[in-house]
Amino acid sequence: MLIRRRRWLLSGLPAALAGASSWAAPLRPPRAPGGEPQPLHYPRHNKMPDPQQAYMVELLQLALGRGSKPYRLQALPMTMAQGRTMVEMAHGGNELDLMWTMTNREREAMGLIPVRIPVDRGLLGWRLMLIRQADVPFWRKLRSLAELAPLVAGQGHDWPDAEVLRANGLNVGTSSSYEGLFRMLARGRIDYFPRSIMEVDAELAMHADEGLVIAPHVMLYYPTASYYFLAPQHAEAAEQLRQGLEECLADGSWDKLFQRHYSALLARHQIAQRLVLRLSNPLLPEATPLQRKAFWLQPD
Repeated sequence: MLIRRRRWLLSGLPAALAGASSWAAPLRPPRAPGGEPQPLHYPRHNKMPDPQQAYMVELLQLALGRGSKPYRLQALPMTMAQGRTMVEMAHGGNELDLMWTMTNREREAMGLIPVRIPVDRGLLGWRLMLIRQADVPFWRKLRSLAELAPLVAGQGHDWPDAEVLRANGLNVGTSSSYEGLFRMLARGRIDYFPRSIMEVDAELAMHADEGLVIAPHVMLYYPTASYYFLAPQHAEAAEQLRQGLEECLADGSWDKLFQRHYSALLARHQIAQRLVLRLSNPLLPEATPLQRKAFWLQPD
């Protein structure tokens, strides 16, 4: 585990590696006849607005639009925990067709089709900590993982991040309720709530009356990837999406979309001035394209 203070740099996006898993269950027939766009339904995971949704949907439209088969993206008015969503998709018992979420070995073994291109450039592993306002003086003095270890981090009970934190010697308190984690923090049942840099601003604004702030001076980083996962009957759509993403990477259109959504965000949180506490991620599948160094945005 290393602790470093460095500068960060936005680099161009390279070509991607991708793959798919197979599943032996019967496949549902396509819903749309003829040349009509086939709907692809995606869920919501909680009642809060998803700050990543606009980017993720735009990227889906951009990539799928490069192929010959038309698709229509449609959000489903449901809220469901991530783990349950993936189980439902894998067994084909509902209208769920795709989702985006953090990968790990267990999730890639569920029978879904992972498009192994880190659509978030690894930003899901850039973690700023929500804390109580009263605890700011302590966090200003924090300098190491050893000082962080006695504290309790909040995580969803089915989030892969919980195991990543535990594997690095950190204490974790879990909840089955996403909203409950903010209440646990405000009431002192947990000490901090690590949130992706893509999520933290929107979440803080939605809980402005609970006395929470972003911890100054420090951040966590661990390598991880957010993928598009498709239900097993959508192998054709997954391949069209993979090819489309690669084309968007090659011609720079994906990079422009990414920077439009996130370059100001990265600048606003002054990553260059933060102490980066680096964690290992033993849950990453072997197929994760970590060897493509330019593929990942690093906080250094």
